[in-house]
Amino acid sequence: MPNFLVSYGLFAAETLTLLIAFAAAFIFVVRVILAARGAHPAEQLEVNSLNRHFTDTADSLLAEMLDRREWKRHIKVRAAQDKAKRKAQSGTTAPTRLFVLDFEGDVAATQTVALREEISAILQVATTRDEVLLRLESAGGLVHSYGLAASELRRLREHGLKLTIAVDKVAASGGYMMACVADHIIAAPFAVVGSIGVVAQLPNFHRLLKKNDIDIELHTAGAYKRTLTMLGENSAAAREKFLAELEDTHALFKAFVGENRPQVAIAEVATGEHWYGTRALALKLVDQLKTSDDYILERVHDHDIFSLRYRRRRSLRERLGGEFTRLATSLAGRFR
Repeated sequence: MPNFLVSYGLFAAETLTLLIAFAAAFIFVVRVILAARGAHPAEQLEVNSLNRHFTDTADSLLAEMLDRREWKRHIKVRAAQDKAKRKAQSGTTAPTRLFVLDFEGDVAATQTVALREEISAILQVATTRDEVLLRLESAGGLVHSYGLAASELRRLREHGLKLTIAVDKVAASGGYMMACVADHIIAAPFAVVGSIGVVAQLPNFHRLLKKNDIDIELHTAGAYKRTLTMLGENSAAAREKFLAELEDTHALFKAFVGENRPQVAIAEVATGEHWYGTRALALKLVDQLKTSDDYILERVHDHDIFSLRYRRRRSLRERLGGEFTRLATSLAGRFR
């Protein structure tokens, strides 16, 4: 009898595992099909009024707090304020607008593609009275990728638009390369700022390959076509050249920050260290301690505020990869 119970238990466990696998595969396929059917156009710029958003959320709260008479009085006052605002805007002076963008950086700064489109759209309609607020979150990444992202932001300033960058969590290394372009930088008190430095590392398997009698041949034309490698034997000259290139990149980074933030003592902050917002303010890496939410709320009543987000429809392979990652993460969370 015990052997039967053990065998039955193993059979039941195997059956349950198969059922879970089939169910997961079925859910995976269904989600991909539904996503494909409901996909956005290949390219789409989403524009939303944040004035309307904040008005609606405030009204939802007031509707529960106020009695019927107070609510009617509130509606009348709101209508009078809206009328006065429209009348003021009907003159020759156009309303001041605040365009709000978001940048969530990865190692390759892939959101630069969307940032480019958003900025190009703004430059076609904005006046020099308008302002752009970029809510930036990035711990940095590839130099050339973040260099391009920073160059895209400089387009705004070159066209006479005020650029404010808000750092609620982190703008370090390449993230700070982007942030320093702004006219004004705000940061939350415990946001991570700085890391003006350059880092590179790679493993080397030469001794392991040599131990197993595996030869690697590397042929180059040009003395410095390749410096350090992962598989070949690295020489002192190659290391020296690699370090020289790192130092040169760091020098360019420091020069870029110094050009855009002349008030910063570069020698003091370009050590690769990072600081929290409060310390960053003392070092003049940022200009003000404030969250992006407060910055927007302060301008709700005298600015027309629009959030912009450029979306590109992902390919089938990207959607499959994304769904697989989410499914794997979900299963790992359930069974760990």
